[in-house]
Amino acid sequence: MGRSTQTLPDREEPMPGRTAQYFRYALWLGWFTILFNLIEGGVSVFFGLQDESLTLFGFGIDSFIEVISGLGIVAMVLRIGHNPEMHRSRFERTALRITGMSFFILAAGLLVTAIYNLVTAHKPESTLPGLIISVISILTMWALITAKRRVGRALGSAPILADANCTLVCIYMSLVLLAASLIYRFTGIGFIDSLGALGLIYFSISEGKESFENAREMECSL
Repeated sequence: MGRSTQTLPDREEPMPGRTAQYFRYALWLGWFTILFNLIEGGVSVFFGLQDESLTLFGFGIDSFIEVISGLGIVAMVLRIGHNPEMHRSRFERTALRITGMSFFILAAGLLVTAIYNLVTAHKPESTLPGLIISVISILTMWALITAKRRVGRALGSAPILADANCTLVCIYMSLVLLAASLIYRFTGIGFIDSLGALGLIYFSISEGKESFENAREMECSL
């Protein structure tokens, strides 16, 4: 699994005059990420409560947490656009810290959900909403990752690449939701998602640390 926030890939130099276009694209991706996760989170929480599915409810809460990372990227792009004479690293450090914090909150939410599922051995009434939502999420998030990485490399932006990694965590979460829904549907085993969440917790903490490390490296380079 690549660490795009630790060592930046070779920058794809945007043509003169196209930098503003890349920033507009990054801004559009940020707003789309926020809107999609708000809708996904609302739908997931609704069906999670209705079907008493803690996995789906937790997935919805994590979608709201993903909005934090999107807001950080949008704020960074807007502030750079309004203050082009100021050094970009100042904004990117802030966005990296916001993204890093979202990873830690994400890990905490996963941990609480996993422990609760294991202790209570709670079983959902239905897994169909989880199956549908997870498939839609996987397809949408993969398209977002591809676009964010392209823009991040073109602009040489660590925060945008870190945000792509945050979106990658959402894909893993969607896969866990999909697998858990399928396994429960055919076997009745309700704690598989909690075991899978342990790997996501490790990944989230690792990426959160790297985001903060990159922010500190930017400070030292000034």
